[in-house]
Amino acid sequence: MKIGILGAGTMGCGIAQAFAAVEGYSVVICDISLDLARKGVEKIGKKLDKALEKGRMEESAAQKIRSSICAGEYADLSGCALIIEAALEDMQVKKALFQELSAVCGPETLFATNTSSLSITDICNGLDRPLIGMHFFNPAETMKLVEVIPGLNTPDAVVETACGIAAAIGKTPVVVRDAAGFVVNRLLIPMINEAVAVFAEGVASAEDIDAAMKLGAGHPMGPLALGDLVGLDVCLAIMQVLHSEIGEDKYRPHPLLRKMVRGGRLGRKSGRGFFDYPAR
Repeated sequence: MKIGILGAGTMGCGIAQAFAAVEGYSVVICDISLDLARKGVEKIGKKLDKALEKGRMEESAAQKIRSSICAGEYADLSGCALIIEAALEDMQVKKALFQELSAVCGPETLFATNTSSLSITDICNGLDRPLIGMHFFNPAETMKLVEVIPGLNTPDAVVETACGIAAAIGKTPVVVRDAAGFVVNRLLIPMINEAVAVFAEGVASAEDIDAAMKLGAGHPMGPLALGDLVGLDVCLAIMQVLHSEIGEDKYRPHPLLRKMVRGGRLGRKSGRGFFDYPAR
């Protein structure tokens, strides 16, 4: 099965790797330029090299992934059975991309979005076919969950197909109604936002906040380090969607979170967030 991934960032590359690791799947990665798509493939290659160096992967498995992924342009997506969009978390960007894809792909191609919080029904509005949410989690190549989110007009058969594909690549699909933040981010991102508030109020240091949640609540990673991993810009975008859609003040993004994003302190992706991440 040929899979198209639209977006060569962290999530797009992780999703591509998850599919490419399984027999029977080939992947084309696209972005706004072929150069960016090629950089995404290079990023996957470097990740595989690191896994091999640390003994976390067999050479044969790495070679399977390398041989099953290529960079392409939108025209190369025409023969895909499934295309998963993993672009910016912006409604208008996503709508425009799917309209563009509709002109390239036949009606048999299934469209899916990896949005972490936006309405599937809204993204699909005006599209010539149904749309399904397939929300993977970072790092997508190892995390087992996929939230499968039908829009208001998504047929049951499309939901079943998406769940079947997720299960076929070793993921666990959970069907979630089309609601702001779905399940995981509806619960998780407000917790990160509250950890930002605790830090801003001087209740405890970033290190101690994370240690408290790891040792006291059994979390594998503290909320501030997790925010840095997700990307503080992504956390802010999700909080804004939650606040706008639900309208309750408990979902209002903390001012420090806004300030961090304005200042370019986005977490791991920028080298600095609530913690520092030296370049390797």
